[in-house]
Amino acid sequence: MNKHEKLLELVKKRRQPDILPQYARLADYADGAFDRDCNFVSPYSKGAHNINADVMIMLQDWSSDNALRRSGGPSELGRDPNLPTNRTLDRLLRDAMGLKLEDTYATNLFPFIKGRGLSARFPFADLVLAANEFALPQIRIVAPKLVICLGKNTFNAIHVAASQGRLTHGAERCHTMEDAINAAFTVELEGRKVAIWAQAHTGAWGQSNRNKGAPGRTSGDWVKMSRSVGLLAAR
Repeated sequence: MNKHEKLLELVKKRRQPDILPQYARLADYADGAFDRDCNFVSPYSKGAHNINADVMIMLQDWSSDNALRRSGGPSELGRDPNLPTNRTLDRLLRDAMGLKLEDTYATNLFPFIKGRGLSARFPFADLVLAANEFALPQIRIVAPKLVICLGKNTFNAIHVAASQGRLTHGAERCHTMEDAINAAFTVELEGRKVAIWAQAHTGAWGQSNRNKGAPGRTSGDWVKMSRSVGLLAAR
């Protein structure tokens, strides 16, 4: 199978009811219109689906039950480029690597719909299971040079899952964003080395926490990462 076909197999898996059945699926909303319109593991990939990209963006999750019940239809799929979270991501990609989001493969670690609101949390074990079932397989398929995990929990789940699969040595969870950024690691997939880095979430809360006392720290984090993997934009 080619890359596209392998990703469609993951889409089929996402639609099955037996993996983490306590969470909703896209097909549960708008009479299933969301799912019929989304042949992607995560709707976020609709605007960033370069399956041969050097850079993969890994967010934690896409939406929540409350948000989707307010939606009028599949226009909510993908991303809103005007949201501050997405504008910040666009800026960091452009400034550090000279890339647009559509140059990357962007997805969510957790492909199901969480209950309650957008700020609801997951049990960490559920994130690790989703990393094993969906995130790591997408990394294997796309085989980028760099995976950027937005948020500490996203990075921790990928790191622990990679350790369980013996792609790397035993991993302990990082307790601070600083620790996560400094815990970047590399896995080798079919002869290609993939660097996996943490970065602060591009939402207001993640950015303000990381930049507290040092405005512009996140920009420096991205430059350091980009330089480390040979993807720094020409200055």
